Amino acid sequence: MISEERAGKFANDWIAAWNKHDLNEILSHYADEIEFSSPFVIRLFGEPTGTLHGKEQLRSYFEKGLAAYPDLTFELQTTLSSINSVVLYYRSVKNLLAAEVMFFNSEGKVVKVVAHYAEPR
Repeated sequence: MISEERAGKFANDWIAAWNKHDLNEILSHYADEIEFSSPFVIRLFGEPTGTLHGKEQLRSYFEKGLAAYPDLTFELQTTLSSINSVVLYYRSVKNLLAAEVMFFNSEGKVVKVVAHYAEPR
């Protein structure tokens, strides 16, 4: 079980890395064998399945995202925790609502992400 405290620390560190636009720090949260799914993968990366595999693909995608949104700032709303996963709920680019479900390996690195977005309400 991932404690609320651990989930909160992870979320704050993750948000801080994104808000600094520090690609290496962002990527430090992910395992080499990451599987990452998001509708933005289709739009920004041109991958029709919406899913990336491996840290190098993720690095390229995040580089494109940071270039496309130079004023990118995330604002954490809340975190939810479970057995080996957390949900980060935050305000994303263009004020979109975002919820990322992140699954962790035994070393505490993210191995799978499913990202969800909605227009602000």
